[in-house]
Amino acid sequence: MDRALSEAHAAAQRGEVPVGAIVVRGATIVGAAGNRTREFNDPTAHAEILAIREACGNLQQERLEGCDLYVTLEPCTMCAAAISFARIRRLYFAAEDAKGGAVTSGVRFFASPTCHHAPEIYPGIGEAAAASLLKSFFSERRQ
Repeated sequence: MDRALSEAHAAAQRGEVPVGAIVVRGATIVGAAGNRTREFNDPTAHAEILAIREACGNLQQERLEGCDLYVTLEPCTMCAAAISFARIRRLYFAAEDAKGGAVTSGVRFFASPTCHHAPEIYPGIGEAAAASLLKSFFSERRQ
């Protein structure tokens, strides 16, 4: 989760919402990214999507079976769908997102009967650090 937090800090430095994600296979990081929606003018450029894209490219495959995803904020519905389609084995996330999350909050995507693949879910890993980063980022924007 430390590397995902580093990606989140880098996103904040770019003026992006500070969310970071990494995809890991065994002990190797195969994909890493922070949010880049503003930089790329792309609403799909969430950290999870970018990390999944990088991992698929690095591994030369469309599915990431046996891979785990670490992300600093609970994934939204779009990212949860990408996680499912990529067949991510385990999802570790730090802070819950009561407004936009779709894993333990909101629509609870992986509990839907139409979800084809649900990863093992581990919430709250590094929650305090991720929540603090998000709160300070938005607090600075309000001033």
